[in-house]
Amino acid sequence: MRREKAALIGAVAAITTILAGCAPTESEGAAPSASSSDTMEETTQVTVGVITSESGPLAGYGEQYLAGFEAGLDYATDGTGMIGSTEIVVEHRDDAGDADKAVTAAKELIGSGVNILAGTVSSGVALALAEQAAQNQVLYISGPAAADVITGVNEYTFRSGRQSSQDVATAGAFLDDISGKDVLVFAQDTAFGQGNAAAVEAILGTQGATVDSLLVAEDITEFTTFAQQVLDADPDLVFVAWAGATSGSMWQSMSQQGVLDAVPVVTGLGDVATYGAYGDASESIKFLNHYFAGATDNEVNTAMVEHIAAAGGTADLFSPDGFNAALMVVQAIQEGEGDVDAMIAALEGWSFEGPKGTMTVRASDHALIQDMFQVKLVADGDGYAPELIDTAAADAVAPAEAAE
Repeated sequence: MRREKAALIGAVAAITTILAGCAPTESEGAAPSASSSDTMEETTQVTVGVITSESGPLAGYGEQYLAGFEAGLDYATDGTGMIGSTEIVVEHRDDAGDADKAVTAAKELIGSGVNILAGTVSSGVALALAEQAAQNQVLYISGPAAADVITGVNEYTFRSGRQSSQDVATAGAFLDDISGKDVLVFAQDTAFGQGNAAAVEAILGTQGATVDSLLVAEDITEFTTFAQQVLDADPDLVFVAWAGATSGSMWQSMSQQGVLDAVPVVTGLGDVATYGAYGDASESIKFLNHYFAGATDNEVNTAMVEHIAAAGGTADLFSPDGFNAALMVVQAIQEGEGDVDAMIAALEGWSFEGPKGTMTVRASDHALIQDMFQVKLVADGDGYAPELIDTAAADAVAPAEAAE
């Protein structure tokens, strides 16, 4: 990746002086002893701006990300929030899924001296923040936003989660010969949905499939007509890419209109709240998966799950993205010492253990190379629970490198 020399924006550290009190002298005018001389310890504060949805249609995903970030920061700093004598201060901003709000928040943070930004679950918002990062030469670690175009968009932007092409590659691992088949992408007409459509074309299309798309406006809440359009298209496979509060009603319409009985459907397994959204068809859908709490069994995942549970939450789909982001922030601060170029260099090519296992930041375009999962839903009491079928190895589902 082409490297431009970045000037340090503002002051990233505010120095707080802590003075130790002098011991009292034995008599007025007596010289103080050496042991009572003034001592001084300097504590550096580095502020990180975390911008994500705390309200709006993607607020649930933002909550998962934030819970993971808090757990990751606690894990990476042994519960102190400190790296040596450096205190990490987190400033939260709610983007409400709105790019303009996110840009305003970013400008305010950068103007106050912040040169590390993290977060957002919306791909459209992430692209706007990536632009701000490049314009102002600050480090930006994107969150769950999955659009492939975020990878390699500029040298200042990294990602702490997976991307759409990793989803599609995992879906493709379920299938036999895709050549000559008709694949329909059913998705929202957002950066996320468009990114998935492009990824399916790029991956399954190059394997010989004919790919078409049915994209639905994000504010649509009635899906009967669209479910009928899926049936009318008569595809060999439907790839569904959906996010947000309308997921339940969308799947209900797909089930009621008979789509799930008539056409093989592959989709990503969403967060815990969606496990019951597929009804009786749950056990017939093929699920690719980014994360669920039982997908891995390692020390880091255990620490994250336990931390979130202790705070009254549940580890969920995008918890690792927040956790990874916190680990990346700590790495950048510890190795880069506030210099943006040095922080970028500290992250490029870095491998670390996250809740999903070994993660590697690809140096060339900052893609996060990671395992993905193939999952099925099985009956569990009155509901359904995910069960791991197989792990798709990180290298096998790695996205193509972004063009320079």
